Amino acid sequence: MHHSIETGEPGFNKVFGAPIFDAGMTSFNCYETTAMLDAYDFTGIHVLADIGGGNGSLLSAILGRYPKMKGILFDLGHVGERAKLNLKAAGLADRCTVIQGSFFETIPAGADAYLFRHIIHDWTDEQCTQILGHCRKAIPSNGKLLIADCVVPAGNTPYPSKDMDMVMLAFPGGQERTEAQFRSLLKASGFDLQSITPTTTMIHVVEGRPA
Repeated sequence: MHHSIETGEPGFNKVFGAPIFDAGMTSFNCYETTAMLDAYDFTGIHVLADIGGGNGSLLSAILGRYPKMKGILFDLGHVGERAKLNLKAAGLADRCTVIQGSFFETIPAGADAYLFRHIIHDWTDEQCTQILGHCRKAIPSNGKLLIADCVVPAGNTPYPSKDMDMVMLAFPGGQERTEAQFRSLLKASGFDLQSITPTTTMIHVVEGRPA
């Protein structure tokens, strides 16, 4: 934490010489999936793009809950290959396309909703504006932007997402954001904030629409 406070860089990388990213994401995402599906209604989405979708577990769960929906999983090459195997094992290969690439370079068109779970909180505002700017180019005018992250409450009352904010600083070098910060970030990226849906976990589903 001392290194992160002094430099703004991930302290974990400084101490251990490598990021915890992939293993960490896999380990703590699973319990949130059901809570998110119970809280947010994905009805009406025909094609959902899971950006940075990892091993495909989240998209598999959503497609399982909504059998008429199709999916796009977008992630780096080595991750995408693993996701293909998992989606095939889940019997979803015919309903989901895996596209390999980096969201810092492009985001694929073809979906009417774009989901970022625990992606935006990994990066600085400047990096997030770049990522969401690519999404703005791909999303249709009536599409939905869905960000599943913590929303930090205002004030100084202790809250778990405030602890997570410090974790994000020390590990990947990112941050959790308040509603006002999300609104500002979305505006800078060409979106309007429409709603924030809480879940029974720390995460909320922040919905944006093209401005």
